[in-house]
Amino acid sequence: MNVPDFWFKLLHWEAWHHHTKYIPLTPVWIWYCIRSGTPWFFTPSNPTLTFGGFEGEGKWEMYAQLPPGSYPLSTLVSTEQTIEKAEAQILATGISYPFVAKPDIGMMGLMVRKISTAAELREYHERIGAAYIVQTLVDYPVEIAAFYYRVPGEQHGTISGLLQKRPAHVLGDGKSTLAMLINNSTFLREKKTDMLRKHAAHLDKIIGQGEVFPLSISSNRSQAGILEGIDVKADAQLHALLDNWSHYNGNFYYGRYDIKCASLDSLKEGRDFYILEFNGAGAGIQHILGSKYSLAKAMGIILHHWKMLFKISRINHKAGIDYWPIKKGWWHLKKAKQNMERLQKLDGNFPNF
Repeated sequence: MNVPDFWFKLLHWEAWHHHTKYIPLTPVWIWYCIRSGTPWFFTPSNPTLTFGGFEGEGKWEMYAQLPPGSYPLSTLVSTEQTIEKAEAQILATGISYPFVAKPDIGMMGLMVRKISTAAELREYHERIGAAYIVQTLVDYPVEIAAFYYRVPGEQHGTISGLLQKRPAHVLGDGKSTLAMLINNSTFLREKKTDMLRKHAAHLDKIIGQGEVFPLSISSNRSQAGILEGIDVKADAQLHALLDNWSHYNGNFYYGRYDIKCASLDSLKEGRDFYILEFNGAGAGIQHILGSKYSLAKAMGIILHHWKMLFKISRINHKAGIDYWPIKKGWWHLKKAKQNMERLQKLDGNFPNF
């Protein structure tokens, strides 16, 4: 790490490692574990999601609990079948090229890819190593992340944070190659190596004046996504929409909805949108990263969300939702960590088509 990067990282807490920001708050989390008598106090928060949606839950089980038509046309593909059968399944569902492929059990935008040809599908199918979801490519221009929680028994919940997200990209000047644009980007300082590796086939290409070259289909911060806090736009109309989603299956109480839409206004009106995911108890509180908060304020927001997670889980537990057994939880978490490490390694060496 050179000196400018060192000082940037030191002075911008948003660039710190995920765990570094949470270490000072650990005693609070431990206190909730002690009060609950289990390290898995959060598992009743979303009773119908595996592990409460904290980690290692499948996206397919989440889609099954959303209102019909609210998420993109999707199909779950097994890698145990041949590529010929997989492609036939996808096309029979009504999905056509190009489409999106992503791991059923995944996170942080790892191995989310746009697939445009049968050859690309074959490579993805043969290397992903686990069940994956194929869904229609949503081309709505706006992506919104809405953090939402609702206390069990109450009709209305709270949108505690609202973000607009954009995938990482570079803007061409008609002179510079893609490699030069990536290397000269201050925004990509933490992800340059990854981006250069993923786009190795295009690094010598000169990007035209004003041309936007997308670096990722995912807008997750781990994929260098650009986040902008828009909390002030979370009005009563948007609250009502998310209340309806939360009540649809009656068991989504805490987490973050990631949504693509034609505009924020169209979303509020309940049209021209798709829910990409609902992330449960383990959802990143991303709005602290897009609103230029001080570190003290960001930590206060994290603590508030932990308090609500504990409260929701405790109420559901008292209503008869059991905490996960300790041994079962450790085993599940171990498998989830192994899967994430596998996806991180694979994603870092898998091309962006």
